[in-house]
Amino acid sequence: MRARRYGVDAAPDGATALRLAATGRPDVVVLDLGLPDMDGVEVIRGLRSWSRVPILVLSARQASEEKVAALDAGADDHVTKPFSMDELLARLRAAVRRTEEPPADTGPTFVRTADFTVDLLAKRAVRDGRDIRLTPTEWHLLEILITNPGRLITQKHLLQEVWGATRSNKTNYLRVYMAQLRRKLETDPSHPRYLITEPGMGYRFEG
Repeated sequence: MRARRYGVDAAPDGATALRLAATGRPDVVVLDLGLPDMDGVEVIRGLRSWSRVPILVLSARQASEEKVAALDAGADDHVTKPFSMDELLARLRAAVRRTEEPPADTGPTFVRTADFTVDLLAKRAVRDGRDIRLTPTEWHLLEILITNPGRLITQKHLLQEVWGATRSNKTNYLRVYMAQLRRKLETDPSHPRYLITEPGMGYRFEG
C-alpha cells in the first residue's frame, strides 16, 4: 500500500486498530477477521458505533455465513485471500468514492416520510428525532432507491452499482443490506412500508 503512495497506519490487533481509527480518522479501513485479541466482526461493530468509514474485510475465511456476518455488522465489502493487488486497490477506490460522491441530481435529495427523513446531501437520516447511523454502502444503496421513487430497481443493477460487476450475482449481499436498512428505518421491518421487495426481481422505494 505504501508503494502505491497510500498513507498507512498498521495495527497488530483489534484494540490497537480501534484506538488508531479514533485518533487518526482514516479514509478507509482494511480489516482481517482473524485477530489475536478479538474477532474482526467485533472491530467492525466498534467502528460502526461512531463512524461511517468504509470497511473492507480482507480474510481467508470463505464460509458464506462468516462473510454475511461481517457485512451484517457493517462492513462495506469482502475480499477473500489469496487476492489480486489490483482488485484490492480497485475495491478500496470504490469504497472511498462511495463516501465522496454526491447523489445523482436527477431525483430528490431530501425525503420526508411519516416515520423518518433522509437528507442525501447532508448524509443524514433521522427517525423519531434521532440520527440513524448508516454505513457508506447502506447510503449508496438507499440513494439509488430514493432518487428513483416508485421505480423497480433490479437486483443486478443494484449489485453492479454498489459492489461492481464482479459481484452482480451476490444477491445475499442485497438481502443483508436491505434487512439492515429496514431495521434502521422501518417501523415494522418484517412488513416494510417504504423499502419494498419485488420477489426475484429487485427493490423499490415508496415514499
